[in-house]
Amino acid sequence: MRAFLLLAGLLVTAGAAQAQAVQVYAAGSLREALTEVARQYEAQSGQKVQLTFGASGLLRERIEKGEPAQVFASADTDHPQRLARSGGWQAPQVFARNQMCALAAPTLRATPETLLDTLLQPAVRVGTSTPKADPSGDYAWALFRRAEALRPGAYAALDAKALKLSGGADSPQPPAGRGTYAWLMDEGRADVFLTYCTGAVSAQREVPRLQIVQVPVDLQVAASYGLTARQGDAQAAQLAQYILSPPAQAVLRRVGFGAP
Repeated sequence: MRAFLLLAGLLVTAGAAQAQAVQVYAAGSLREALTEVARQYEAQSGQKVQLTFGASGLLRERIEKGEPAQVFASADTDHPQRLARSGGWQAPQVFARNQMCALAAPTLRATPETLLDTLLQPAVRVGTSTPKADPSGDYAWALFRRAEALRPGAYAALDAKALKLSGGADSPQPPAGRGTYAWLMDEGRADVFLTYCTGAVSAQREVPRLQIVQVPVDLQVAASYGLTARQGDAQAAQLAQYILSPPAQAVLRRVGFGAP
């Protein structure tokens, strides 16, 4: 009888664990891919997944203040490393890669070869995300530093003119159902927006008249995405391993992310 009660208690505990969703905090650029990955994982494991998307730096701050994230998928490796250094989180692993692209208004004439000249034109409004709060902004400023090596004075000019339109705590939010970059460009808030190539493709799908201009090799900045899970959390570790597995990686590749 005692053994039966013990077994019943274990089953109830396991059932409660399954009913309680694993809390995943992830970079907004992962929304499309991780939403599909989470649904696949739920179907395979029976474990529910709750996704919270946002700018990686702001999510990291929310986690540090006590929000109950169990898995953190960042658009860089710095923010998950900061969690790991503070204790309670595993060392991050790179699980995806991305690159920067320029999303341009239909009236703007730009090619990869003329992109830097276009960005430096005084009348061209350059939109970016917010550095420190959102890695996309940090990557944009890394691109500005590469521009300086090609064109002395370019960094100061781009740093002064760049419009931090997304990723900050007070950034304007798009209406429900609209993508951030598509909405900002559709509203005419920038002439060109430096963002992830995956985000540019999504924006063009939403607003087909937008142009995608590839960033040339001498300006390109690679983005490495870092994944970490809470130490001692079996559910978090299992989901993190699934994100690194071939089925989940196939989803990331299809959306446009590079292999880790």
